[in-house]
Amino acid sequence: MELKHLRTNGAALCLACLLLSGCGAQDTNTSSQAADPASSAAAQAETPAAVPAEEKKAYVVVADDLSNLSLDNAETPVYDRYTLAQRREKGLTTALPAITPYKQGKVAYLTFDDGPDEKNTAAVLDILKQEGVKATFYVTGRNVRNFPDTARRIFEEGHALGNHSYDHDYNRLYASVGNYIEEMEQADEAIYELLGVRPLITRAPSGRMGNFTKAYEDAIAANGYVEHDWNVSSADTAPGNPTAQDFIDNISGQAVTDCVIILMHSSGGHEETVKAVPEIIRILRERGYTFGVVTPMTPQPW
Repeated sequence: MELKHLRTNGAALCLACLLLSGCGAQDTNTSSQAADPASSAAAQAETPAAVPAEEKKAYVVVADDLSNLSLDNAETPVYDRYTLAQRREKGLTTALPAITPYKQGKVAYLTFDDGPDEKNTAAVLDILKQEGVKATFYVTGRNVRNFPDTARRIFEEGHALGNHSYDHDYNRLYASVGNYIEEMEQADEAIYELLGVRPLITRAPSGRMGNFTKAYEDAIAANGYVEHDWNVSSADTAPGNPTAQDFIDNISGQAVTDCVIILMHSSGGHEETVKAVPEIIRILRERGYTFGVVTPMTPQPW
């Protein structure tokens, strides 16, 4: 099993890079070592020490040819070891292959846009940790650079990071397809510089509906991104000073399908969203949902 060594602000962080079929590969290596002691000794000399089991579930890294995009659970984030620029330089593919969506039981995906920040995103992370729930944070590159400790915490606590553009500037993003992809790559670079990986999942600021033409869709696919909007909205950006109870009621009324992707925000000004999160989790659990993180294999919400 391959180990990924990340270096974050000078501190080495060793995490397992699990292939999505990693258990089978591990079993094969074990049996071959038992049959050939000499090979086993040589392999041990070249292979880093085993990582504790609790670190092996951190995240999955896609293969260089993006061929291992299948998933038997909804709880493990998926990242790329390369930026798009690095893939191009190495002559590696950037376009994702056809993907079979993960569908099993009732899964709720809590998603939080526009962060991170040092107050509300941190408060949401505290709640998720207490509840034992994983979520997805669609972050902007600018905020990753402004609040690196919070971004790193999202990653290290096993949540998924998604690309939400560099600075959320609608005028720039939707002026042209080239501008949009440039913003995505800028955000990727900010995340990669901090964590050593980049996300494959994105969410268009304000959503794809009304913003994307076919040219945008084609560019997203060609550059290996999977965009997910939502089918349940907290409406926590609505005017009129809505409260936590409004968000709870909105989500409770809309969460009726087996796959619910729930839109919330965790940036500045969303204190009422933070207040709503524990009750939202309670309601979803009561209805039989488990909680997942968005990956390229997550079903689209329509």
